[in-house]
Amino acid sequence: MSEKSVQVLIVDDQAPFRDVARLVVDLTDGFEVTGEAKTGEEAVEMSRSLKPDLILMDVNMPGIDGTEATRIILAETDAVVILLLSTYEPAEYEPRAAEAGAAAYIPKSAFDPDRLEEAWNEATRQRSNT
Repeated sequence: MSEKSVQVLIVDDQAPFRDVARLVVDLTDGFEVTGEAKTGEEAVEMSRSLKPDLILMDVNMPGIDGTEATRIILAETDAVVILLLSTYEPAEYEPRAAEAGAAAYIPKSAFDPDRLEEAWNEATRQRSNT
């Protein structure tokens, strides 16, 4: 199969979760990590240079947080899908994620290859319907 892998940028200020996210991406068929950022500012810069298909963005980071970085990135391009991840309750953060333009909010405790693939498929399906 010569289909191009989904290029993923991982953004989280915690190295242990970046490692977990990288493992989840590596275990998901058709997905490949293209870069890692530790801050919202780095995420904005790396989004410009790497042009990933998908960004896995932590909500709570020093400097500009994940929701603000999401707004900035999506103001510059609509060619990327952003999934916000955090340890916070979905009821509180799903509306914030939607308001920022993220395709979905996923609790870190529920983040696995199946959930990654499901969120990507849903986001790309929604995009092709608009």
